[in-house]
Amino acid sequence: MNVRSEHPTPSFMRENWLNLNGEWEFYNDLSASGTERRVFTEKAFDQKIIVPFCPESTLSGIHFTDFMPSVWYAKEVEISKQQLQNRVILHIGACDYITTVYINGSIAGTHIGGYTPFSFDITALLQPGKNRLVIHAEDDVRTNAHLHGKQSKRYYSAGCDYTRTTGIWQTVWLEFLPQIYLKRVKVTATDLSGIVRLEAFLNEYCHDAELLVEIRFKNKEILKQTFQLPGAYSALSVQIPEIYLWEPGNPNLYDITYRLMIHGKLQDTVSGYFGIRRIDIDGKKILINGKPVFQRLILDQGFYPDGIYTAPSDKALQNDIRLSMQAGFNGARLHQKVFEERFLYHADRLGYIVWGEFASWGAILSDAATLHEFLPQWIEAVERDYNHPCVVGWCPYNETWDCMQIPTNISAVYYATKAIDPTRPVIDTSGGFHIVTDIYDVHDYDQNPESFSKRYEKHADGEFYVREPQHEIPYDGKMPYLVSEYGGIHWSVEKDESSWGYGDTPQSHKDFCKRYCELTEILLDNPSIAGFCYTQLTDIEQEQNGLYSYDRSLKFSKDIYKIMAASTSKKAAIEK
Repeated sequence: MNVRSEHPTPSFMRENWLNLNGEWEFYNDLSASGTERRVFTEKAFDQKIIVPFCPESTLSGIHFTDFMPSVWYAKEVEISKQQLQNRVILHIGACDYITTVYINGSIAGTHIGGYTPFSFDITALLQPGKNRLVIHAEDDVRTNAHLHGKQSKRYYSAGCDYTRTTGIWQTVWLEFLPQIYLKRVKVTATDLSGIVRLEAFLNEYCHDAELLVEIRFKNKEILKQTFQLPGAYSALSVQIPEIYLWEPGNPNLYDITYRLMIHGKLQDTVSGYFGIRRIDIDGKKILINGKPVFQRLILDQGFYPDGIYTAPSDKALQNDIRLSMQAGFNGARLHQKVFEERFLYHADRLGYIVWGEFASWGAILSDAATLHEFLPQWIEAVERDYNHPCVVGWCPYNETWDCMQIPTNISAVYYATKAIDPTRPVIDTSGGFHIVTDIYDVHDYDQNPESFSKRYEKHADGEFYVREPQHEIPYDGKMPYLVSEYGGIHWSVEKDESSWGYGDTPQSHKDFCKRYCELTEILLDNPSIAGFCYTQLTDIEQEQNGLYSYDRSLKFSKDIYKIMAASTSKKAAIEK
């Protein structure tokens, strides 16, 4: 079955791989006793599911929306003798939340976390011919032991929490690799003079390896260079002779191929890409390649009516970006979820900026043990997405209202993020409470343009709006200031009385447009504000405050969208 068949990681891609999406056996272990009963040794499970769609979704074929503390997947995979001569690596893009993998009845490994990729070398557990792959996922969002983002802790969706995602929700695939291979290449391309730093990681120590690097721009070869790799880690630099910068709306990308040689023999070939661009902060301005760029962001939560966390197709990922850009936005805040890496790939190709966030809801910041749960997963997310030029900043937490008890949780994550990636700004926690941050932000859902305007006009007199001044670090007016959630104007196409948004529902399309444009232009015209994030791209279930319906259909006439897009894309005061 041809389901989400595209390569999941186009920034680091080999030809020798096998997509395992499609039909799997499935067992809903409601008693969570399957491990004790050794169901991983059973020959067959009682249901069929379409991977990578979660069992709550209609696309999975299961569509079971009650709580599922334990679910099991199984698939027979044919492996040839030739494929077993070297290494076979199993990759899982994301599986919520504690995942254990069994190969032919033996444990291959366990991973904790529902949002980041992981892999296991399963070579030793395989045999020529048929092999039974079993994946077990445990998840319970009700205990607050797991980070769950916007997944509802109640039976029904409620407020700004929606249908849950249990188990596999991103691509499962195999790679067939040599004994020694490139595990990762970290690309830092922030020097506008064209010096690119490459950090190459091998899977094991090797004295005699060389790396041939080939770089092309629009199919033209512009660099070919060979480097000695003295060990499992090597830091290299290349000078790009022809410089084309990646910018919002102007997404220049270089193709890069790595060829790993040992004793002159080709071992591994990986292809990818990168973009040269630099993010800086200059007082209240956020600069991209030395130019102030107002952050015209849309809140994107990455939910789909038929796939929940998983886009129904690769085209759907692209379409969300295009819908946003058509509405005048230059980027998105990727909210309470780690998006599929292919979303970032399309953002890279389309020149669309994004802020990376994590599914932090479920983290109890008054408990110091939360750091042990959160930080390893966040590090995995930052490392996965480091090479994407579209990512212009990190924001690990959102609305951490209990952080006054243990502020060290937030500061520790901030400093860890800066240690891994000093090239991007970090917002410690969006909307409060700020402990240590590169950018100050607030959430403001005031629907009255008059009071909304007065609040930010006071910035000119040095009186800055801070939501919780008794708990947060003060804002001194010397760093960029974002209104990173605003708007959220309620509009239900079906006049659903159970739906909600912020403020009173406008009386007409024209009234909606007027309020949207007035709120938006107040922020654009204020020279002390570096960006905004409008809530939100689409409706999601009962929360109907999107610019588009949940199925991505238009909520307003095309003329209304044109007016709003003109307002959104208006030149900001801070850009002049």
